Amino acid sequence: MRRSRLIFLVLAMVFSFIGLVILQVRYITTNAKIVEEQFNENVQYTLSQTVSLIEENEALEFLSQSLEKENYSPDKKILAFMYPEGYKPSQNIDTTSITANTARPLIRLSTGHGKATIEETSRYLQELFQENFSRRKTILDQAVFRWMRQSEERSIERRIDFEDVENILHTLFDSKGITQPYYVYVVGKSGNMIYKSDNAQPLSYNIAKNASYKQQFFPLENAKNPVFLKVIFPEKQNFILKSMNLLLPSVGFMLLILIIFISTIIIIMRQKQLEIMKTDFINNMTHEFKTPISSISLAAQMLKDSSIGKSPEMMKHISAVISDETKRLGFQVDKVLQMAMFEKENSTLSLTELSINELITDIINNFSLKVQSKGGKIISKLEAKNDCAIVDEVHFTNIIYNLMDNALKYSSDKPLLLTVVTRNEKDKIFIEIEDNGIGIRKEDQKRIFEKFFRVSTGNTHNIKGFGLGLTYVKKMILEHHGAIKVESEPGLGTKFIISIPVISADIK
Repeated sequence: MRRSRLIFLVLAMVFSFIGLVILQVRYITTNAKIVEEQFNENVQYTLSQTVSLIEENEALEFLSQSLEKENYSPDKKILAFMYPEGYKPSQNIDTTSITANTARPLIRLSTGHGKATIEETSRYLQELFQENFSRRKTILDQAVFRWMRQSEERSIERRIDFEDVENILHTLFDSKGITQPYYVYVVGKSGNMIYKSDNAQPLSYNIAKNASYKQQFFPLENAKNPVFLKVIFPEKQNFILKSMNLLLPSVGFMLLILIIFISTIIIIMRQKQLEIMKTDFINNMTHEFKTPISSISLAAQMLKDSSIGKSPEMMKHISAVISDETKRLGFQVDKVLQMAMFEKENSTLSLTELSINELITDIINNFSLKVQSKGGKIISKLEAKNDCAIVDEVHFTNIIYNLMDNALKYSSDKPLLLTVVTRNEKDKIFIEIEDNGIGIRKEDQKRIFEKFFRVSTGNTHNIKGFGLGLTYVKKMILEHHGAIKVESEPGLGTKFIISIPVISADIK
């Protein structure tokens, strides 16, 4: 994939996810706002209705007290309603006249009793209705006047039954589907508390401002000290959050998309790096194969050239060149074939009981010639007393050989000093291979065991290899149930520490 396409893909995914997050946040906030507005509307309506009902109850109670006197007849009740409170009408009032005046008139439809009898009857009824309406309106006006005068003189505790307030609130809240706990207060203009419900917290209780609602009692009265009904919902925010439970799956899916998005970006970047490393691998492999193939080809041409004398010494030299280059070519082919093994979860190991000290000694003896040819030397401190382990001899030899070969490849201009140490800790043997080479940077130490990764030394081909050696080393150590770690400082050298289980002395 081209770099420009990769950048475009990443930017498109970032833009899409940001857009999704913005839409989701707006949807959640809008839904929360709608739920809160509906809740506020229901609460305010309930408070308004409660105050109205309290005011209506007071009016009905006053009218009931004005009209219901224990020893009044129905006709006397009308008289009582017509006069101000405290006035006692004289006992010689002729109530029969009042009753007579309220008797139903006799309607005559016969034309034999006069002209326009229906018109006269209609006019009579209208006059009677106006008279009765005017009288009763006067009675109600007087009663309302007395109610208003007495209301100003009565205390709020006498005007309002707080238990009725709570009952009305409870009934109306239930009808609106509001089941959240709440506190009821009756407060004055200055905030002084007149009444609070049994379960209510003090007014100084820390609560969100938007969870408090207030409505004035008797709002049409021009009172100097108005009184307010105040209701607080301490769990309002929790209610709004719970109302959005159905949105939680969408939030979960959004987080899942974020994880998938990040994983996709990481995979794409790793694939890009792998593509680069594979390209370097192919370039290195071509370079590694080119030299031995060219040498073998040249030797074959010399054999075919009749102008070149075929002395025994020449034939021996050509045979040696062909043999060495063939071995070199075969060694490189073996490294390439190791790639197939990395794709398998487990390799087939031929395990046997071996002495690690003896195995390392043999490797050092064979490898010392290469080190000495470059002016270096190997120091061995094989101090492990319990060195018997179950290993695959071929693969374990390759492990040690690869680490020593890396030390030789990445040695600095000064002579190589290679130190090999073995020691025991509990039921394990530790093998330390340390050099005084160029070292490895910390950012590269985390990746040196990755397939195809090679530490940069400024020139891609100045050090031969495919970037598979340390990957092979780690894989084989893990399959031997061991571990490997690296300690390195640039310019000072590198130390690889291997640990594998040993055979217990009791078992031996």
